[in-house]
Amino acid sequence: MANDYVLVGPAADPAGVRGGRDAAAALRAIAAARAIFVSRGDDSGTHKLEQQLRQKAGIEPRWAGSWYREAGSGMGATLNTAAGLDAYTLADRASWATFANKCKLTVLVEGDPALLNPYAVILVNPARHPHVRIAEARALVDWLTGPDGQRSIADFTVAGERLFLPSAAAASRGGS
Repeated sequence: MANDYVLVGPAADPAGVRGGRDAAAALRAIAAARAIFVSRGDDSGTHKLEQQLRQKAGIEPRWAGSWYREAGSGMGATLNTAAGLDAYTLADRASWATFANKCKLTVLVEGDPALLNPYAVILVNPARHPHVRIAEARALVDWLTGPDGQRSIADFTVAGERLFLPSAAAASRGGS
């Protein structure tokens, strides 16, 4: 399955990125506007993606200035900081959908293929890990990648928003 990341920020959108589909260009516009951006700054997957997007945008945080803030915390705390500062941040869609303290923040950039967040399931090798309950693990993999699991993934919503896209069929064809 996969979900995605979204760039959220103040409804007033001082950097003018609303509706864009290029996350790196949006980060470049935020930097040019010197609008506050809150980074997780915690070496998480979200932070690593942000670093890749910043590199693509040509933004180096060491010279970014006071507009670039590192929270050094998880997604919830980072979203709270962004909400308190009326700032931009990158969030995974599931965290954003379940975040209650949105204040004046809204999704401004989404749909960039670079924001795709794939999930995979892999069976461990029982020869290397004989303590693993391989029958139960295989049953889970078979359910997740089968029609019932894929339907459950497709049907999962929070506040009416679909959070994950089933992709087992695409993965079995070599796609995502």
